[in-house]
Amino acid sequence: MRVGIVGLGYWGPNLARNFDELGALAAICDLDAGLRQSYGARYPNARVYDDYAKMLADDELAGVVVATPVPTHYALAKRGLEAGKHVFVEKPPAMRGSEMEELVSLAEDRGLALMPGHLLLYHPGVRRMKELIREDDLGDVLCIYGNRQNLGVIRKDENALWSLGVHDLSVILYLLEEEPEEVWAHGNAFLTPGVEDVVFCFLRFPSGKVAHMHLSWLDPQKMRRITVVGRDKMAVFDDMELERKVTIYDKAPEQPTRTHGEWQTRTGDIYSPKIPNAEPLRLECEHFLRLVAGEGDAVRAARDGLAVVRALEQLQASLEAVVA
Repeated sequence: MRVGIVGLGYWGPNLARNFDELGALAAICDLDAGLRQSYGARYPNARVYDDYAKMLADDELAGVVVATPVPTHYALAKRGLEAGKHVFVEKPPAMRGSEMEELVSLAEDRGLALMPGHLLLYHPGVRRMKELIREDDLGDVLCIYGNRQNLGVIRKDENALWSLGVHDLSVILYLLEEEPEEVWAHGNAFLTPGVEDVVFCFLRFPSGKVAHMHLSWLDPQKMRRITVVGRDKMAVFDDMELERKVTIYDKAPEQPTRTHGEWQTRTGDIYSPKIPNAEPLRLECEHFLRLVAGEGDAVRAARDGLAVVRALEQLQASLEAVVA
């Protein structure tokens, strides 16, 4: 279960560190000679490539990890699958639903794992939110709100929807286990023409549940929060909290018989369960290695990634329609 990583810029070094510590890093690849020299020295047991094709020809590699700029993800992931490698590709794996469908079909036809890098799905706090919903602790889920805001990092090659929204959207689809039937998005490009800095999204699901996302890199506060409103209780995942990653609120609307049908609110305890302090990226890398070893549901991972890309594409179309 040896892997090679292509892309040593922003996120690639974090992946290289984890796969190296797991004893699985066998090769690294980048076009930048300075990065190749620096990380080649850091990982002397990994072969260093300046050409992706040469790394794909390395018979020792069972899988490749794609951590290059977003516009290159689809092409590099496709080449990896065509070379017979299992592929872990950072989010989003493609920018069109048709491209992602092609990757999924290619992986399934060749019996290979195609795992999108949806990091938050491996966060113990998000896993706890999933347990709360699965075990019906919150009652029927009514709606979910996602807030992902900060001042920066300002992008020029992808808007806030694709840069920030992919995180919360992957969590929302994971929690609800259904794809939206209606979406709309509004936003504005204040800094770079054609690149929206602020985006508001709405999604409606076949079950009647709704979700909202506020995405911005022009905000005075850094927020990384998912709120789930249930019929009986509410829960918040806040990744900015050091200890209280998940908070459960025993509060909800109710309609007591003595009020003759008028709605009232009920407030109970507020508590935070203990959340394991495991590094989500380490858990994600371990999961990919299990898929490479033939353990777990590789088809599910790829198809979940397809659902995210489809929803992103629909939201982008809505965003462009509003602008037009």
